[in-house]
Amino acid sequence: MDKKSFRVSCINKLKKIGKKSHYLKDKKVNRWLYKKIKSKKCKVVMLYIPLKIEINISDLIKWLRKENVTVLVPFMVGKSFRLVEYRLPLNIKKFSIKEPNISNKIYKKIDLAIVPIIGIDKEFRRIGFGKGFYDRFFEVNSTYIKEVLFIGREACIASENITDNYDVQGDSYVTSNKVFIKNNSKNNIKKKSRS
Repeated sequence: MDKKSFRVSCINKLKKIGKKSHYLKDKKVNRWLYKKIKSKKCKVVMLYIPLKIEINISDLIKWLRKENVTVLVPFMVGKSFRLVEYRLPLNIKKFSIKEPNISNKIYKKIDLAIVPIIGIDKEFRRIGFGKGFYDRFFEVNSTYIKEVLFIGREACIASENITDNYDVQGDSYVTSNKVFIKNNSKNNIKKKSRS
């Protein structure tokens, strides 16, 4: 299977999940992420403003902002993005993506990057929507990011390597009922139950 057909298969799987199930899965992941961020004492976290097919992390954003954690989200610039601090109001841009207004403040150190995904392959590389925004961003900024955590509603893992070397590689992958951790020694995936 190639990356394109795998992406279509994963998207179809995600579209079959009912709205009530979305809500419950998203709440579970939000609580888990909040505990992880608090336990790691993260000060600067990269998040995203969700599309309908992605985990809705709006509650997580509210909780973190109340606790003075700096929340950074993508602001589209050309074929990539830069990070800006999350603040209201949000504007609707290309591809129906919501963004805050641009800011000139630059953040170099990011404790945790939480990245939405469609799926991953055996090398723990991200399969997204195929536009390459995250790939181009990480190519330039990965040295400033301590940890990369992928999230998705349903686990969608290719049994072979189907990504390219430039695709973003994560450290862990969280769904509503499982956490997958990249096993560096064997270059494969280790699964554990979420607690």
